[in-house]
Parts: sequence; structure tokens; C-alpha cells
Amino acid sequence: MAQKHYSPVHTPSLSMSELVCKTIDCDSTDLLIDKWLEHRNDAYWDWFQRVRERKHVANAAKKGQVLLWNKGVFVPENIFCRTVDTGRLIPLDRTWTTHVYYHKSMQDRRLSLMPVVFTMLPELMLLRGMHDRRCDDIFVIVTDLKRQEMDDVTEYFKLVCKHTFGRTLKPSMEQKLLYEHMRLTHALARHRRTPCFPQIDLAFRAILREHSPPFIVLFSHQTTSYSQIFFTHPAFVPAEEIFYDFPSGCPNPSCTEDCEMIRFPRWGQDGATILDLKRGGRNGARRIKFRDMCNWVDCDLHFDDDSESRLQSIGEGSSDGSVEDGGTAETESKKNSGLVCSKCRLVKYCSLDCQRRDWMEHRRVCSKPVD
Repeated sequence: MAQKHYSPVHTPSLSMSELVCKTIDCDSTDLLIDKWLEHRNDAYWDWFQRVRERKHVANAAKKGQVLLWNKGVFVPENIFCRTVDTGRLIPLDRTWTTHVYYHKSMQDRRLSLMPVVFTMLPELMLLRGMHDRRCDDIFVIVTDLKRQEMDDVTEYFKLVCKHTFGRTLKPSMEQKLLYEHMRLTHALARHRRTPCFPQIDLAFRAILREHSPPFIVLFSHQTTSYSQIFFTHPAFVPAEEIFYDFPSGCPNPSCTEDCEMIRFPRWGQDGATILDLKRGGRNGARRIKFRDMCNWVDCDLHFDDDSESRLQSIGEGSSDGSVEDGGTAETESKKNSGLVCSKCRLVKYCSLDCQRRDWMEHRRVCSKPVD
């Protein structure tokens, strides 16, 4: 239960926050994506080209993460990502709403928040694409933390989430959290950081509690710092075998250091900031259901755990993955077992009808696997 007064060791409420919340809607996000495509960064363009060349090399394990660009020009609707929560192969053209929390001094200085999202646009687009559910809203807290300060705040949030979410806080740990909170508060106040640390902490933990997002971004507009991504579950972290050579975002092409504008986990869980949240129970975080679902986005059917041994191929013998070829009577009778696309073998459907509905979208990525 949220407290009426702020405390570092009790659950806060967003209604207590003094930060200003700016909502960047889907239409504004579409405009940013169009602008980003028009003035594309060569480093990101080269990386997506490498993804296209690798094709199905990283997809040997058909249940793992997948990122594919098989056909067409470089636009989000031609790049497909397998969602970690439903196992669907969906294009990156689904936009989102960004909720940006910032100190009122930015508003007084008439600083635009659009560059905040634009700076992280490719990262946010990929992270959004990894989730089918509960990622229509992305939360960003804007700060002016420097690199070491961001490191210290990151360690604090990992500590407080591990010992307070759904767990009974021991007196010794409570004293440690209060000490670390006081130390960070005074350190950031001494350097006149905005917002102050209590406001950052309040907004961060309240967002976790009230919205349970897959990730939260702590953004810093300091040129010598970086922005941190906090993941709320290990499964939400991008896979190393796909993102190991992802660009660091440094605008200096001759930079020889491993500097990052946003700390995107290129090395999988080893390089990611993952919050240890206890799920379930009265005070725990919301439980997460990972389900293998029909690839048609409007279908809510999910397959049971042992369905993999009973998968049937749609249109067996068809060379183009279309639904017109192959026997339909047998597959229709087994539709709830999961029907695999006979060409790419990366997606499943509950029925031929769902595959027909999804074909106009799936055809943009469907191709035979590369050995």
C-alpha cells in the first residue's frame, strides 16, 4: 500500500511526485521515426545491414530471440522481432507513448523533450518490438547526472528493489538503505543536480509499483554521462548473439573509447542492469506470464507447454508458405496443437484462418532458413 508521505523504505505514489510529466503520443513518435529515417545514423544503418546479412544464422534455436530484415527497404515495417512474452514475430512499426518525467526548471528554460526520445529512438524501437503486451507505454526520467553519479544511483536502485519489493525489510538493511539514500541526496544536492535524488527515487519506485513496465530509462543530458536502462526481468534483456555489435551511440566517429550515450546491453544479461523484483504476493511486483501464442495479433489463443511435440506444418510441401497449397482438412482438425509456417518455420498459428489473416504482414519476412 502506498504511503501518504515519502519514505525511502516504503512504497511511494506517483501522485506525490513534483516532477512534470510530458506525454509524447504515438503520432509524435511516428514523426520522430520518419525524421530518424531521413537523417539516419551510419552506425545504426550499418548494424541493421549486418542483421540483414546474418538472416537466420542466429535463429537456430527457434524459441530464442529473433531479429530479421529479409525483404524490402529499410523501414520499421520490414524489420521483424520475436516478442519475448508471446513468441510472435511482429514488425517494429508499432509505435508507443512515452511518458517523460522531468524537473520544472527544464520547462522554465523552454527545453524541448523531443530530443530526449530522438536520442534513444533506435534503442526504444527495438525494446518496444521485443514485447507484445504491456509495452505501449515507455517511462523515462530525465536527470543531469554525471557518469559516476549514474553508477551510484544504479547500484542504489538495484539494492532497494532487491530488499523492498515483496520482501520483509530487515532492520540492518533498512539502516543501510537509509544511509545510502542520505549519502546520495547530499552528494547530488551539493552539485545542484535536478531533480533531487528523493524525487528521482519517488518517481522511479512509483512507476515500478503502479505500471510494472518491462523497463525504465533513467536519462541524463550530460554529455559526459550515459543513460541507463533498468530491466525488470532477465527475459526482457536483448540477446547477446543478436546485439553483440550494436552501436554505442557515440556521435564521434573517431572515438576509440567504449563510451555510450545509452547503456544498451550488448552482452546480454552480463552487461544489463536487472532489478531483482519479487513477484506475486500482496506487496510483490506483478506476475509475468510468458505464453507461446498464435502469430495473428488479434488472436488470444495460446499453446500449452507440450504443444511443441505436436506441431503440424501448414501447407506441407508448399514452397511459398501460402495457405492455398497443401491439405487443409488434416491441419484444420489439429489447429489447437499449433500450425507452423512451412516456409520459414518461425511462427505458429492456431488455424488456417489466422494464417490467412496474418499473411499480408508475415509475407514481408517469410523466407526459407539459411543453413
